[in-house]
Amino acid sequence: MLDKTKKDWWKSAVFYQVYPKSFQDTNNDGIGDLPGIIQHLDYLERLGIDGIWLSPVYASPQKDNGYDISDYRSINPQLGTMEDMDKLIGEAGKRGITIIMDLVLNHSSNEHQWFLEAKSSRTSSRHDYYIWRDGTPDTPPNDMRAAFGGPAWTYVPEIGQYYFHHFSPWQPDLNWENPVLRQELYDMIRFWVEKGVGGFRLDVIDVIGKIPDRKITDNGPHLHEYIRELRQKAFKEDTLVTVGEAWSARVDTAKLYAAADGSELSMVFQFEHLCLDTDGKWDPIGLPLVSLKKCYERWQQGLYGTGWNSLFLENHDLPRIVSRWGDDGQYRVESAKMLAAMTHGMQGTPYIYQGEELGMTNIELPIELYDDLEIKNMYAERTAAGYAPKDIMESIYARGRDNARTPMQWSGESHAGFSQAEPWLPVNPNYTEINVKAALDDPNSIFFFYQKLIALRKQYAVFRDGTFTLLNPEDEKCFAYTRDTEEEHLLVVCNFTEETLPEVLPETFRGAETLLSNYPEPSGALRPYETRMLYLRT
Repeated sequence: MLDKTKKDWWKSAVFYQVYPKSFQDTNNDGIGDLPGIIQHLDYLERLGIDGIWLSPVYASPQKDNGYDISDYRSINPQLGTMEDMDKLIGEAGKRGITIIMDLVLNHSSNEHQWFLEAKSSRTSSRHDYYIWRDGTPDTPPNDMRAAFGGPAWTYVPEIGQYYFHHFSPWQPDLNWENPVLRQELYDMIRFWVEKGVGGFRLDVIDVIGKIPDRKITDNGPHLHEYIRELRQKAFKEDTLVTVGEAWSARVDTAKLYAAADGSELSMVFQFEHLCLDTDGKWDPIGLPLVSLKKCYERWQQGLYGTGWNSLFLENHDLPRIVSRWGDDGQYRVESAKMLAAMTHGMQGTPYIYQGEELGMTNIELPIELYDDLEIKNMYAERTAAGYAPKDIMESIYARGRDNARTPMQWSGESHAGFSQAEPWLPVNPNYTEINVKAALDDPNSIFFFYQKLIALRKQYAVFRDGTFTLLNPEDEKCFAYTRDTEEEHLLVVCNFTEETLPEVLPETFRGAETLLSNYPEPSGALRPYETRMLYLRT
């Protein structure tokens, strides 16, 4: 068990993201809940994780699945009670598992008491908690668009002003220029720290410094000033884990977010490896392998000694990785293990998304069965623009966020053992094959491969401290790299294809110990989606 009294304990940790609504339903209303998480803590302890990143459980009207918070100090009744939350923190702690809360500091729900007061009058003491501009019903402040579609400004006729919302009209942006608002947020964070929470994942933290008048959203001029103040006044303890979601982050800005001096955050979630094509344009399907490898090289070498990486392939906003970069058919098991080894072999703190350790896959639903606000808005906008429905749906099947939000597949029983009622989102039909019970009954399952990876990261210092060297950077089919300290050396080899490839093994690793492989017997060639992790000491 890690010593969590040490400042940088999280550098040796592995975290697991729980999306509560889809994890386990215990009261049979079709929606997951906090008691459901408590019920499976032994499963997570068996996996070997050190912390749970808990997606929002605060009071919320659920227009965006909890990322629209109406009360930061209350629990959503659909998910449980504050007593359940206290029990979760305590029971997890007994198993050496830290709870990391998801914290939305960029915006609140439009049903939050702050906003209700803010829109009631221009003279309200909380009016300036949000971003307001004068206007008329037909003339918004500017032509900015919201990330979820439509204008970024909504008119409130009672006061003759527009409020700004980077996402949806139900999520008005908080005004970080207001020091009183900032102090309210800091006090709220201390409320949770005092309850025993061990850290926070900071939702879209890179947009809190926005200046809408100048059409600036990401990386506003005061962004890092705000984060440093947040660190000083709210994240006072050196042992707190803080990870900022920053879609705009690049290596140079990540060095600020995750500075080695601890002045801002522990680490940052960056998405360059998942969302940029060779021209640097946004492409949520991902990169060609050569570009992907160079992207990882850039981050691994760029933050070495100056910051810290987070390592992840999936979360609640991204489709399932085995359906994107692997083969979710014949080679599902092999490719899921390969992708896990590729990720966990690097320097950084890994995050496993619920079901990733089972190799859960994307789902295809008719449009009316999707729940996600982003999917619905995109479908409506593209339909109105004349796109063919078939093409829109293909995009949703590949990119849609609900791919990762289908209920956790616990067993082959009805509704995958998630609930005895109809779930809020359909279960993937392949649950009879892909589920926890089947994985735990199979010693060669993806689950036990992840369990072994987690154990290896704690056993060998090279995972935490080694330098990163990319091998054969122009190879379009194989991803191989080494990690090296003075005494320890690690080689990770990954075949990204269903082809059999020539062996890639540097001479120095001849005779090295095989720590892990996704095929039972060694072979000279690299079989489809094969991965090998070799180790030696000098």
